Amino acid sequence: MTEVIIVSDGLLERKIDVQAGQRTDLVLLVYPGVSCEVKMDVRLLGEGAEANLYGAYVCGGSEKVRISVEMHHDVPHCNSRQLFKGIAGGVSKVDFYGKIIVAQDAQRTEAYQENHNILLTDGAKVDTKPQLEIYADDVKCSHGATIGRLNEEEQFYMRSRGITLEDAKVLQMISFIAPVLENIQDEAQREHLAAALEDAIRNIVKNL
Repeated sequence: MTEVIIVSDGLLERKIDVQAGQRTDLVLLVYPGVSCEVKMDVRLLGEGAEANLYGAYVCGGSEKVRISVEMHHDVPHCNSRQLFKGIAGGVSKVDFYGKIIVAQDAQRTEAYQENHNILLTDGAKVDTKPQLEIYADDVKCSHGATIGRLNEEEQFYMRSRGITLEDAKVLQMISFIAPVLENIQDEAQREHLAAALEDAIRNIVKNL
């Protein structure tokens, strides 16, 4: 079962050791109004271990959010995935630092990391630094990061179908965050958190 953490103000530190044959799935959610620092240190210690980290953060005011993830592949035949998606508005500041470290003996590693962000205002800032540190040669690893704006062509299309601009923006942002929420296995919990996130996003859109 996927563990879900609703991040509150302040510092959150987690160290996770994944043993042989084990799998860890974790979803982090940062709601508007929360300023926090998240430090995740994950170590894959036995063959066949797997770790999947997903995160979504939504900021609409003066929040400061810093997320740091280090994924250590110490042994062969392990898999990991990181997917973090964020929305920054107001004068919020987001820093994302992600690092995959593959030891020399960790052959046949598969490790992927993505961080994607949407800026809603000129005053919001996002700094993203995905990194790979690989000492093995038989691996499949990749990382990527994007910072963009809401697609105005999509908004125009939805408005031509009778959807208001406010609703169009909300739909765009919910769709953007959805790939993170989809990893929450409990349907009732997923729907509850998605509804709360939609309400928070709608409040941000009203103030744009």
